[in-house]
Amino acid sequence: MSDYLLEMKNICKEFSGVKVLRDVTFNVLPGEVHVLLGENGAGKSTLIKILSGAYTKTSGEIFIDGKSADINTPTDAFGYGIGVIYQEFNLNPFMSVYENLFLGKEYTNSLGFIDQQRCIKETEVALKRVGLDVSPKTIVKTLSVAQMQLVEIAKAIMSNVKLLVFDEPTATLTETEIKILFTIIEELKAAGIGIIYISHRMKELKQIGDRCTVLRDGGYIDTVILKEVEDCDLVKMMVGRNVELNKRENHFNSEEEIIRVEGLHCARRVKDANFTLRRGEILGVAGLVGSGRTELAKCIIGEYKSSAGSIFVKGKKAKINNPCDAMKYGIVYLSEDRKNEGLILMHSVKTNSTLSSLDKFIKAGLISLSMERDCANSLVKQFNIKTNGLGMLLKNLSGGNQQKVVIAKWVNSGADVYIFDEPTRGIDVGARQEIYNIMDDLVQAGASIIMISSDLVEIIRMSDKVLVMHQGTVTGILENDAELSQEKILNYAIGRNY
Repeated sequence: MSDYLLEMKNICKEFSGVKVLRDVTFNVLPGEVHVLLGENGAGKSTLIKILSGAYTKTSGEIFIDGKSADINTPTDAFGYGIGVIYQEFNLNPFMSVYENLFLGKEYTNSLGFIDQQRCIKETEVALKRVGLDVSPKTIVKTLSVAQMQLVEIAKAIMSNVKLLVFDEPTATLTETEIKILFTIIEELKAAGIGIIYISHRMKELKQIGDRCTVLRDGGYIDTVILKEVEDCDLVKMMVGRNVELNKRENHFNSEEEIIRVEGLHCARRVKDANFTLRRGEILGVAGLVGSGRTELAKCIIGEYKSSAGSIFVKGKKAKINNPCDAMKYGIVYLSEDRKNEGLILMHSVKTNSTLSSLDKFIKAGLISLSMERDCANSLVKQFNIKTNGLGMLLKNLSGGNQQKVVIAKWVNSGADVYIFDEPTRGIDVGARQEIYNIMDDLVQAGASIIMISSDLVEIIRMSDKVLVMHQGTVTGILENDAELSQEKILNYAIGRNY
């Protein structure tokens, strides 16, 4: 019989022939908090999805309590006593707390009807155990984020969980709420439950964690005892790779200020952000998941309402209440979620590429279809979009070509500022280089770019300066090549230099 509650041995995972996990080994002891650490894209989420049955492993072995475990579905994982609490909660907001806890496993009486009173009584016991003082009949959408998290923990405990995974559990919690969570985790440890804890907040890892396994680029690096290792050593293990950066050489130098952000504050998303963007400049925005990068972009374009601060465009204070206002000021946003926020997949290449500039084709109150077609043809050639014709539906294009359609659409609008959010995510190497070339052409022509990216190599390669965020706060702005190292950026990203 193994001492380990969980053993994952030589786990590999491939997507379309691309290896995203390579021979990863990971184990958890009963009553242990085992931290899983790594940069964005290191493979943490993929490993957890294999454990939870959301993905099936390509090869490798999983053992629970020393016995081989065959996990192919979330139901399989549930049967082995594995629970996962994701950043985005798996709760129905329009149902009550007790209905969420018993969804799919309701008690029934002798007549086959749901035994509501029994469900409510057991929910009361579970809520008391996690310290949540609300009625089981409370509708979930009325709860705070911290309360929803406690509901998720209560649901896991009721399922006789042996192993519980926390994915960035403190990302949206206050200090008081974090203390409550840590108290609950200590109680779970005392009950012999194994905890896998994913977080980038270095200051809390040693407070709550026992051991730590570091992944990098889909591979296993090392497992260490947290109290015996320095933060800087963990950072080196996370980064520690030699990569040819091929840094962008042609810089357009201008002192002309295009955007100035002063004291921008947006609820709990962004706190007192300050920075300047000049003409012809690429400002890289780095940070870990949940750091507030996308939220900052959406505050600038007015999708999120700012509660304080000012945005100046070309020296004049701008009033931006929504994305349409931002477009009038020449600011456009290319979402990281291109399929849901950047494109209409069931429409054609022509429709998508010209959507942002239809006013250019209006004659006598009607859209000139010939002008629209000529423009779309020109954009397809300019951006080398591989398509079988202008009528081809966007859903049938590759990811790289979909992204080029998004870029073409906004370039055609004649904007001054382009906010690229994860511009090369899910794109092959060839298309990635084409997008880099497009960005370089834009700044050479006098446009300015804010580029949000989880890829530190990409950030260093393309940026003139880098703004780093941690927990909604700008922790550093690195303005010269000597400062732009992966290790320094990551230190700011985890809040060590702040």
